[in-house]
Amino acid sequence: MDRRQLFEQIKKKESFLCVGLDSELAKLPPVLRESAQAQFAFNRSIVDATAPYAVCYKPNLAFYEQDGARGFSAFVNTCRYIRDNYPDMFIIADAKRGDIGNTSRMYAEAFFKDGLVDALTVSPYMGRDTVAPVLEHEGRWAVVLALTSNPSADDFQKQLMANGSPLYENVINTSKEWGTPDNMMYVVGATRADMLAGVREMVPEHFLLVPGVGAQGGSLEDVAKFGMNKMCGLLVNSSRNIIFADAGSEFADAAARAAAGVQAQMRGLLGKYL
Repeated sequence: MDRRQLFEQIKKKESFLCVGLDSELAKLPPVLRESAQAQFAFNRSIVDATAPYAVCYKPNLAFYEQDGARGFSAFVNTCRYIRDNYPDMFIIADAKRGDIGNTSRMYAEAFFKDGLVDALTVSPYMGRDTVAPVLEHEGRWAVVLALTSNPSADDFQKQLMANGSPLYENVINTSKEWGTPDNMMYVVGATRADMLAGVREMVPEHFLLVPGVGAQGGSLEDVAKFGMNKMCGLLVNSSRNIIFADAGSEFADAAARAAAGVQAQMRGLLGKYL
């Protein structure tokens, strides 16, 4: 899916919601826990319930890899289910890979073969050759970690470089030359919404994947105010507030209501800023 196709979905659904499928086994509803395919069954129900309100799904690999081969199978089955039933949905594998060229090439091949996902999150810490192999895949995206929402992000990301600018700005300004707005986007945390304006100046046309809205306290209004561009340019991720909105047998209905509430906010913000 290219940038224009993604924007068409945003306009069609009046939403820039990315639902994070952080399907932690210990938090799954009791009604599902005894099933050998509990994660996939949970994800399938969540996807069916929230698909009218979302344009993107983002499975976080940690929550699948913790269960070994069975967990990775649940990840693959989830992505295939979305592809088969909601072919216009954008899928991000949140794996945060980042290694030297040959290894990075194998990561890209693992996630992009057979059209499993549209995008892969990558860490640029080791430089260009960690990202370049991802960009070699036509129609696929690298989602580059830039300014994250976790409490210890400041340990490195805001440290000043010799040129006087913080590290995250150097990461963005250097890496934006590696790809284009059609195959690269950036992770910028919603809890850093006041910095979004500066990021948007550096990459005016790129999409930004914005975590931290909801459970982490980020403001959707601020994200839209500082981060939206003429093609929206935002995918705002919400995980726990949607997928674990209810811990009982009505979990899917609760997720649908939560997603619908976010989508309603987004509809208003698209009308206000786009």
